Amino acid sequence: MSKRKDWKEYFMQITELVATRSTCDRAWVGCVLVNDSNRIVSTGYNGSVSGNPHCDDVGHTMRDGHCIATIHAEMNALLYCAKEGISVKNCSAYVTHFPCLNCTKALIQAGIKNIYYKNDYRVDEYALLLLQRNNVNYERVE
Repeated sequence: MSKRKDWKEYFMQITELVATRSTCDRAWVGCVLVNDSNRIVSTGYNGSVSGNPHCDDVGHTMRDGHCIATIHAEMNALLYCAKEGISVKNCSAYVTHFPCLNCTKALIQAGIKNIYYKNDYRVDEYALLLLQRNNVNYERVE
């Protein structure tokens, strides 16, 4: 009989699967929001605004080294909850890549209490300071 996966490994693998839906090939990022009962409340991946062309189809809209057509995975997961009236207070975020500064701020403001990520990607020092100031646990998961 095989060993049962722990929760972090389980959700991180789901996060990697969610990332395969990304439509911006600059980074395939997935995010899974999980409540304190270990239930998934939302998922998100990098992609264009609904109803608009995808980077995969028309190329990137670049400004200052960033694709501005793309909504980040974390924001997509949070925005779905906002649209549907789902609370994320005290949830955990599982993300394939360390969140950018803007996503870090949004996760904190939404009430996320834990951030688990797989890849160090442009880890911003101010994002780390904000996480510490707001008592948000962050942990790299292999």
